[in-house]
Amino acid sequence: MKHYKIAVLAGDGIGPEITQEALKVLKVVEERNDVTFELMPALFGACAYFATGDAFPQATIDICDQADAILKGPIGLSHEESKKIPVDKQPERGALLPLRRRYNTYANFRPVSLPKALAHFSPLKPEVIGEGIDLIMVRELVGGLYFGEKEMGVNEQGLRYVRETLEYDEEQIRRIMHQAFKLAMKRRKLLHNIHKSNVLKSSVLWNEVMEEVAKEYPEVKVVNYLVDAAATALCLNPAQFDVMVMENMFGDILSDQGGGILGSLGLMPSACLGDDKAYYEPSHGSAPDIAGKNIANPYSMIGSVAMMLENSFDMADEAKNVWAAMQGVFADGFSTADLSKPGSGVKMISTVEFGDKVVEKLRAMPKV
Repeated sequence: MKHYKIAVLAGDGIGPEITQEALKVLKVVEERNDVTFELMPALFGACAYFATGDAFPQATIDICDQADAILKGPIGLSHEESKKIPVDKQPERGALLPLRRRYNTYANFRPVSLPKALAHFSPLKPEVIGEGIDLIMVRELVGGLYFGEKEMGVNEQGLRYVRETLEYDEEQIRRIMHQAFKLAMKRRKLLHNIHKSNVLKSSVLWNEVMEEVAKEYPEVKVVNYLVDAAATALCLNPAQFDVMVMENMFGDILSDQGGGILGSLGLMPSACLGDDKAYYEPSHGSAPDIAGKNIANPYSMIGSVAMMLENSFDMADEAKNVWAAMQGVFADGFSTADLSKPGSGVKMISTVEFGDKVVEKLRAMPKV
């Protein structure tokens, strides 16, 4: 029997609620397969700061170091609550970026998927959705503006200023390109390269390295898109895309837009992959305004579990079953509040009810 250790960082806001539903699914996966998961909970984010004075405390680091994979819930507070934490110790700067840096999780995969049968969730017109949306955004996750040197101060003219550096080297670009091309080879052999080379020299280098790597994958068709044009195209014709590769900040912005065209960021799980370790998380925030109300959509957290099963534990078939179970709940006419409005004809269910229905469907599937 295989045994895996999973660090469970439930996070802030709705994090503990949706994490609980994801863990229900993991329990059923154990029942259905010759595998056991050792769950190791740890504080991470604002909750960790208020408990220990550190958003990524040493005790959590030790647990993550031991883990075979990390399951991370959303972190962060409202704008006003964030002011209670020093700027450099706020969850994103004090926990999330250090997590990525420590484990060098440079490849972020964010699937944007909506079958035709669920097109009613999207704000896009049915004729735009067509046969459905099925693309993956590949985001470089440990370079660029987010990780560059940062400086704030007052200049000689007495004006407050800020300076942040956008930096990439060719190896950082090359390794994320290989990840994107390999993924494209498994899918439609189509890769959209997202850049801003008409303005940013970082994109000029990005494109140069992309062209070098592309020679190793002659079967893959490469389409170049300026990032602003890509944002428009995602709304007007999302079906043209399959695999999209982009630098850190572009990926942060466009993947949220991906959630928008689906109808909710609650449908956006992600995998953050390094050469030695990976963590899995929803792409959305902690939604403190709805925390504790049992109305959050756990799809993104359960989907992150599915991505963990496939990428870290070599359980691709069971991962497909988890995806099918979640989409089956929607197909039965159920939905969480983020995707439906009263009077829409959809039966709205709670966070816990959604998780229970996913578990019920997964248990009913043939074992792999």
